[in-house]
Amino acid sequence: MTTIPYRIRRSERARRARILVDGDGVEVVVPRRFPLRDVAPFVEEKRAWIERTLRRLRESETELPAPRLEDAGLVPYLGERLRLSVRVEPGRQREHVRRRGDELLVALPADAERLAPRHGQLALLRAEAPLLPADGALRGALERWYRKRARAEVEPRLDAACARAGTSYTRLQIRGQRTRWASCSSSGAMSFNWRLLLAPAEILDYVVEHEVAHLELLDHSPLFWRLLASRCPDWREHEGWLRRHGHALKL
Repeated sequence: MTTIPYRIRRSERARRARILVDGDGVEVVVPRRFPLRDVAPFVEEKRAWIERTLRRLRESETELPAPRLEDAGLVPYLGERLRLSVRVEPGRQREHVRRRGDELLVALPADAERLAPRHGQLALLRAEAPLLPADGALRGALERWYRKRARAEVEPRLDAACARAGTSYTRLQIRGQRTRWASCSSSGAMSFNWRLLLAPAEILDYVVEHEVAHLELLDHSPLFWRLLASRCPDWREHEGWLRRHGHALKL
């Protein structure tokens, strides 16, 4: 029997041990005083579910190609695939990302600490050694661009959905939660995950309608789902898509 690799994270907020399975692997979250000797038996008890979930994740990843963070690579944007054009510019002080048609132009500073040599070359600063941006630099620049675009994409959708429902929200935040796509507080404050922009546009539309329905019903009662169905008849399909592919929505 193969061993399931996992990492352990202690949490002050955890009341009991739980297991998270996503594209990054298996994580066991335990309360602060949870005995470490009990982790392995707990994982073994959940082995069937973990292996089933890992299989499902691998299958879904074949349906949803992963972003390629490199020059000429492709990244998803609300159902489109944008081709990256990455340039390192000497003298540039700040990164700059902008969209031009189906291209995403990324200009990065020529900072030695943020560059990696192409093809494993060691002479970082030699003129004959072409440089590429380090993964972290490119990923960070793209994430900041997606966060800015998330507000521009979410806000008009949220305003329109509230207008149709006759409700209003008090505040909009863009965040990057690991396990939550959006939230609505009792005060009407809205929070949306920027990674929703890596999904098709109809998924973002669904999540917006879901949260607007929470402005009227802060639960997941049968009444809530009936209200949501009246505004988004295909909610089950979209909810299922997020369950299958949500783990892959990352850079």
